[in-house]
This record gives sequence, structure tokens and C-alpha cells, in this order.
Amino acid sequence: MSDIIQLLPDSIANQIAAGEVVQRPASAVKELMENSIDAGGKNIRLIVKDAGKTLLQVIDDGMGMSPTDARMSLERHATSKIRKAEDLFELYTMGFRGEALASIAAVAQMELRTRKESDELGTCIVVEGSDIKRQEPVACDKGTSISVKNLFFNIPARRNFLKSNPVELKHIIDEFQRLSLAHPDLSFSMVQGDELVYDLPEGKLSQRIINLFGKAYQEQLAACQEETNMIKVTGYVGKPDFARKTRGEQFLFVNKRFIRSNYLHHAIMSAYEGLLPENSFPFYVLFIDIDPKHIDVNVHPTKTEIKFDDERAVYAVVRSAARQAIGSHNLTPALDFNADVNIISKLNSIAHPKEVYFDERFSTALHSKKNTDDWEKLFEGHESLKPRPAETSSQELHTLRFESDMNKQDEPAAVEKVLFQLHGRYIVKEVRSGMMMVDQQSAHERILFEKFLQQFKHKSIQSQQSLFPQPVSFSAADFALVLEMQQEIEALGFRFEIFGKNTLLINGMPANLGARREKELFEGLIEQFKVNQSELSLPIPENLARSLARRAGIKIGQRLSKDEMSSLIDNLFACHTPNYSPDGKPTFFIFELGKIETYFR
Repeated sequence: MSDIIQLLPDSIANQIAAGEVVQRPASAVKELMENSIDAGGKNIRLIVKDAGKTLLQVIDDGMGMSPTDARMSLERHATSKIRKAEDLFELYTMGFRGEALASIAAVAQMELRTRKESDELGTCIVVEGSDIKRQEPVACDKGTSISVKNLFFNIPARRNFLKSNPVELKHIIDEFQRLSLAHPDLSFSMVQGDELVYDLPEGKLSQRIINLFGKAYQEQLAACQEETNMIKVTGYVGKPDFARKTRGEQFLFVNKRFIRSNYLHHAIMSAYEGLLPENSFPFYVLFIDIDPKHIDVNVHPTKTEIKFDDERAVYAVVRSAARQAIGSHNLTPALDFNADVNIISKLNSIAHPKEVYFDERFSTALHSKKNTDDWEKLFEGHESLKPRPAETSSQELHTLRFESDMNKQDEPAAVEKVLFQLHGRYIVKEVRSGMMMVDQQSAHERILFEKFLQQFKHKSIQSQQSLFPQPVSFSAADFALVLEMQQEIEALGFRFEIFGKNTLLINGMPANLGARREKELFEGLIEQFKVNQSELSLPIPENLARSLARRAGIKIGQRLSKDEMSSLIDNLFACHTPNYSPDGKPTFFIFELGKIETYFR
């Protein structure tokens, strides 16, 4: 029998390695920018075209490479970071495996230009699919410039799996943000197409956060610092009031390397225990400095997972640091022990008087006889001041009626059924089989969801012009997402136009949504869209309809009149699927009389 095991060619081996290292354009951005940081670059520039599918270029002013090093850098497992296995536990550099450039060159058309400061001429190498087309001397600036064109040009199936441009651009921006946060002492810039997305000068971490995410973050930053013999934790945590429904603004770095750790994320979330709304995530940027001998970074191809030799100690220090930051900056709610603990309930009883329903036959029992007697006592000894019955206009006159067959009044044909609101959350209505309880929030979301879907289907756009248009600012990724979905968002009734860099001016909003703030509703729509997108794979129109229904629907605690409750129930049962909300929760439940009777037996 002939031998069947063969050694793979380098080109195929590189493509296999690229499948782990280069998953999408953002992966290439991460590897190239990390190399620029390791090379000592002080000014790093990223140029992107067509969300990285057409061009990715990273330019730095680092130490550069000699012609021999430039050629050797394209080989697999060629690196300047380590020399022996023990060096893996003394790492302070971002890269160390020597796979990045070889993997990228295997699946793209790449051009490398580099020059050391001491050399007069630099080196230019052109590679296509691991095949070196040419290498020649060239005049260029000090440092290194790497251009990656037509990523996955030789693997069409892999290219077809790439997402839309806004999605891929968002991943690129995420990688750019992580690296620029980890190194506030360096200058970074990013250009998408012909637009300058970010221009970040070197400075402090707080300045870098504000430059990346906006001036609004200046109000929510609380400095965090904790140090032990083993570990040091620094950075910032955000106020609970600014927590968002989506994850993505939680940054954890170990020795300036971004990592994902559910264990340490739980440590930070436990410091916020009791302070956050349900399913909300706070903003934080935390740096953990630890001796490399206590960690292992070589456990995942993307190097975003790290193992600690004492995870419990790290957990305790991180949680303590976050708790101290929250407490020292007065982010926790304060209690006034001198206040009347019953004052809130008293004010609520005045602002929201309880509705009492009773039969008119028992109304006379509510007029206490004793009240009248006390009033009469005021005039004892002053009979002349006592008002006569004819002069009393405010006193209720009682008419005696002697019933007979002649003067009997007709009884009402039907008794009005019971309808009331329970705890500002449920609507209770009497039905023939028993009692029906309706979840007002879920029911209204179902009504709005089907209404918005009909607008998409029939293109029956209903928009209300805003008297005072409001500007709304987004991150670069969210701004690109909004422009990509502009046609679908306008189909819901929103009207907006570009109003500066990453800013929109809201001119109109969907009609019949009540008096709402345009900015709050539009921001909530995009935020909820991202939440749905991370959990479900839905078409854009359906996702937008769900998102707007969730953000514009009636909320728990909102008081409704009897007419509003009745209208809500009628509209619910006019829906195509009245039993469930868009996310699958029941909208109503019927307690049958037989079931209720079992509780009294």
C-alpha cells in the first residue's frame, strides 16, 4: 500500500493559518497596528476603503526594517519578539508568534514599504497569495507602511462570508478604539474613504476617552486605582446612570493587551450590584498591570483570552478597585435618615388618589351622621348665627320616595363590566369566563410592531414635522449604520439629514407616538436595533419595527385612563397575533372562574 501522508506546501499551510489569525478585515487591522506599536511608532495612521475589503493600510514612524528583515518577516514563525520558549512568560510586546504578516500575505495582495532611520533607501516588497512578485529598493519615509488590497481575493467563499460594509467597518473601529485606548501616549488617526474618522493626539487616558466617545463621557468618569504586591489596577468606571442596554463599551486590558474575560467582567458588575437597571451594562476602561510570569497569553489565536495563575486574587482586587471608585465619587444613591420615611407614600396618595368603585345603594353609608352632629355643635350658644335650612345651599337635600308599581324606575339593561389598572403594569378586565389580565407593555409593543410592519409593507409613511429639530451625535460606527439603513428608517416616519461630523439633525418623527423627545426616541431606536442584532438574525425592517415598538411602547408604571385601557385591549385583539409580544412574551392571561373558586374551597 502506498504512503498517503504528505507535507503541505507553504502556500496552503499559510492559508490554513490565515483562517485562524485573519477572520475578517478587522483582524488584519489589529495585527498590523500591533506590529506598528511594537516597532516603536509614535504616530500610527490607518487608511480604510470599502470597509477594508478593497484596501487596508497602516503607516507608522517606527524603527523600520532592513531589506533582509523585511523579506524574513513574510515567513511563517519568523519574529523578533522571542528567542526561546521561556520568553513566552516574559512578554511585554503585542505580537510574538510570527504568523500575522505571513497569514495576511497568503490571502491578499500586499505591499510592504519600510526604511530604517540609518538607511538612505528603503525596501518595497509586493506579495500576492504568498507569492513574492518583486523586491526592490525604494525611496520612502522612516518607518513601515503596509497596504493590504483585495482581502481574500484567492478564497472567494471566505470573501462571500463577510458581512455588509457597516458591520465590517464597526469591527474595524472596535479594534482601532481598543488599541488607541491602550496607548494614550501615542498618536492615532483613521481615514475611511475620503473622511477623517478619528484624529487622536497623544495625551492622558481621560482625554483619549473623550476624543473617542464624545464630551458627554466627561461627566460619568470615575477614576479607579488599586495596587497590591502582585497586581495594579488603574483606569475609569462610569456612573450607573449612563449604563446602556448593549455591551461593547467595556474595555479590560492586561499589560495593555485587550482581553475578554467573563470572570473579571462579573467582578466589575458585582461592584455595581443594586445600582444598575435590569440588563444594563456600565462603561469602564480598566488596566491590569501584572508580572508576565503570572499569566499565559498563548491560549487563543487572537490573543484575547488570558489565563492567570491566581484568578481569585485578581477577581478580588478588580472588584475592590471598582467598588472604591463608585463609592469615593458618590455614584451610589444617598439615604437621608432624617427624612420622614412615610412622606413618599403620602405624596403618592395625594398625586395618585385611589379609584374606588361602589354601588350607589350604599352611598348613604358613606355620609357619617356623626359628622353632621359635630358641625351642629359649632353653633351651640349662637342660635342666631345658625343658618336656616332655606339658606343652606351646600347641604345635600334628600328626597323621600315611596315605591309603588306606578313610580318604579326601569332597571339598567346591562351592568358595566369591571375594568381597572393593577400596579401600573396590568390591565384587569371582567370577561364571561372569569378575569383577564393584560400586560400593558407587551400588548402595546405587539400593536405598534404590527402597525410598523404594515407601514413597511404598504409604504404608508406617516411622519410629523418637528417644530424644533434636534441634533443627535453618534459614534463613527453607529453613524455609518444609520446611513446604511436610511431608507428603512425613513419608512418608519423619521426624517433626518447630515448635520456635521457623525451628527444628524432630526426633522421629523413617526406620527401618533405622542409627545416624545425626538433625540431620545431616535437614539433608543438605534440602541435597541444593536441589541436585537446581537441576539437574533432578523431582516432590517423587522428588526427596526421591533426596536421602535420596544422604545415607543407604554412602559411599566404609566397610568392609563379607562378609555385608554379599553382602546388598548380592542387594538390588541385586532392584531394578527394578539397572544404574544414581538419577543415571544404572553400579552394576556385569563383566570377562569373555576380556577378562582378553587382558592376559596
